[in-house]
Amino acid sequence: MTDFQRCFELLKAGDGDGLRRILEQDPGASEARDAMGVSLLMQCLYRGQRDLAELIAGKKKLDIFEAAGLGRLDRLKSCIDDLPIGGSIDSASKDGFTALHFACFFGQPEAARLLLEHGAAVDVVAANPTRVMALHSAALARNLEAARLLVERGAPVNARQQGGWVPIHAAAQNGDRAMVEMLLEHGADASLANDAGKTAAEVAREKGHGEIVELLEGRT
Repeated sequence: MTDFQRCFELLKAGDGDGLRRILEQDPGASEARDAMGVSLLMQCLYRGQRDLAELIAGKKKLDIFEAAGLGRLDRLKSCIDDLPIGGSIDSASKDGFTALHFACFFGQPEAARLLLEHGAAVDVVAANPTRVMALHSAALARNLEAARLLVERGAPVNARQQGGWVPIHAAAQNGDRAMVEMLLEHGADASLANDAGKTAAEVAREKGHGEIVELLEGRT
């Protein structure tokens, strides 16, 4: 088994110390990518291992997706400036998400702002079964600042993702009153049901968020 393969096995097993040892012994392992082409750094972020992602970031040159996910604004700006002729700021990662998706999902509102200021589209749909737009990512991640930036730039608040969910479903599931209120202020339709026939209020009720249920039922 190569060091690259071992890195992913250790990450999957939750052996952070073992992964750190490999990265210290073989800095080149920081460039590891899985069979799909997703980097080790991004897999660390997906698993909530931010400290490991930061360790890897110190050993490699970040791509636009990694820079967005970590909120490394200087590097992100360089990636944007260095886009090849014909390249797009809205290009998808190997697993189908744009840099804006990552900035929104991993809690990096300033990275989202930078991407938007350089022309990132607010309505790009992920090129994978989730079918999420950046606003879905921001709502799920409780990234209110990024979500506000998106809707102020015209992000469709009632766009559907996989399962027929709209952003307010995720906000209701989280019990995120500030997000729910912001979405409602920008035209979210609380009466919309997902593919399972559940409105945001019903999703909130299942999670025990009574205050959110009252708020939403007053808008349907």
